[in-house]
Amino acid sequence: MRHHKLALCAPHYGEWFVVSTQRAIEKYKMFTRAERVLVAVSGGKDSLALWDVLTRLGYATDGLYVGLGIQGELAYSDQSLARIREFQAQHVPDATLHIVDVQETYGKTIPEIARASSRGHGKPCSACGLTKRYVMNRLAAERGYAALATGHNLDDEAAVLMQNTLHWQTGYLARQAPVLEAGEGLARKVKPFCRFYERETAAYAMVRDINYVYDECPHAVGNLTNFYKTLLNQLEAQSPGAKLQFYTQFLKARRAGFFDAPSSDQIALRVCDVCGQPTTAPGRCAFCRMWDVAAPPNDALELGNALSAQDAWTAASARVAENMDLSDL
Repeated sequence: MRHHKLALCAPHYGEWFVVSTQRAIEKYKMFTRAERVLVAVSGGKDSLALWDVLTRLGYATDGLYVGLGIQGELAYSDQSLARIREFQAQHVPDATLHIVDVQETYGKTIPEIARASSRGHGKPCSACGLTKRYVMNRLAAERGYAALATGHNLDDEAAVLMQNTLHWQTGYLARQAPVLEAGEGLARKVKPFCRFYERETAAYAMVRDINYVYDECPHAVGNLTNFYKTLLNQLEAQSPGAKLQFYTQFLKARRAGFFDAPSSDQIALRVCDVCGQPTTAPGRCAFCRMWDVAAPPNDALELGNALSAQDAWTAASARVAENMDLSDL
């Protein structure tokens, strides 16, 4: 690790990685051992490594997997869930794994939602991100978890930071942080791996013999975030530690108030007329609008001909709860 001027053997690397994670949790005041943490897992190296580290550190954790119905030649979603089940059996057998299958719950897969909705102009990534954020936040908030932990690493954070800086998205810059505090209906969101390079989490997964999904989502080809990652990797090759400095110095500037959002960016949250979740839009939230387009209540959900929007949501919520409650492995 040239940026740390550090070389470690496999056992000591694993120890260093765990200790460094604990330092980040304490530095940014993410959560305590008295609190329950929900870990969003995808089957990839970052999320599975995170669940493993938090368990080794003695935190009370459960997992959440959102089945998106993304298959292709790789059977991507099926492969992801298989890796998560394997990991749980080997590394966290006492934890609960919540599973929300989008097709079973809302009537369509993410690719089908993307084709049926105008969101993202037919590209699945936008519909996918909205769906995952909604499901993760709602489950974490309603089940009483103190925090929702995601496996975002330094490469992820630096790429998003670069994109937002190039476009001077002041609202996004003001909100980018290792911890987003809880609000009315919003769970606290934390990123314990925000200071680790992607290759560092991969090395930890290898040291711990974690079998994860190596392939990227088939829809990630041409993703703009990956383009910025490529640019930052070229910079890192010439200047080791550049990504870490870029991100950590931004956090210092943010704490100093340089990226406070202007008053025009301070949009008040409302309550969605259908699901009751927080939203910046009047009426229905973006998730409920997209869900209506993708799965009309009296079609995909087979709820009869005279259901109101609230009745449709109540029935869908019951199916979500059923999927979650029966997911203990």
